[in-house]
Formats: sequence, C-alpha cells, structure tokens
Amino acid sequence: MCDCGSTSKPGIGPYATGRALVEFVLGAHGGAVAASELPNNGLELACGGCGKHFVLKTFVQCCPQCGGVHAVSPPRANDPAAIQFAGVDFALPKANSH
Repeated sequence: MCDCGSTSKPGIGPYATGRALVEFVLGAHGGAVAASELPNNGLELACGGCGKHFVLKTFVQCCPQCGGVHAVSPPRANDPAAIQFAGVDFALPKANSH
C-alpha cells in the first residue's frame, strides 16, 4: 500500500509547495502518477509563469504557452488552489515532457 498521502503536514510530500511538490509528484510511484489524468476533466488555472489560462489535465503538465510546469498531488486533485508552479527555471526531463 502507498503512504504518499499519509501525512497532511504542510510542506511535506503531497502537501509540499512549489518546485518541491512538482518534484514529489514527478517521482511518485516511479513516475506513473505524473501522466495520469485528473478526475473530473481536470482543473482550470492561470499559469504561474505567463498567466495564460488552461486546464491541467494530468497531475503534472506544462503550460501550452510558456512551458511552465505545474502539478497537483492526488490527495488534493479536486482543489485548484492546490496546484503548484515549479518556477520559471524548472524544466521537465525529456522523458516526462507533457
């Protein structure tokens, strides 16, 4: 059984913020979570880099305008406020580009 949602402590695992959350989701379950589709057809957001509005369809996804990387963790997959931006200097590894 997975314990990645077993804590609700801010700043740790699925409750981390910014780049730490993006990196956590990228590594969760050997990377399988990152490309999984979000429930309920995704979450709407404004890109943390350029401000363009788009729908986050997978747990980790790049902005279609600027390539900014965003993520949300499975325990918070229904909460648009939980979407985190990795920062303007973060890029996905080539194998994980979305």
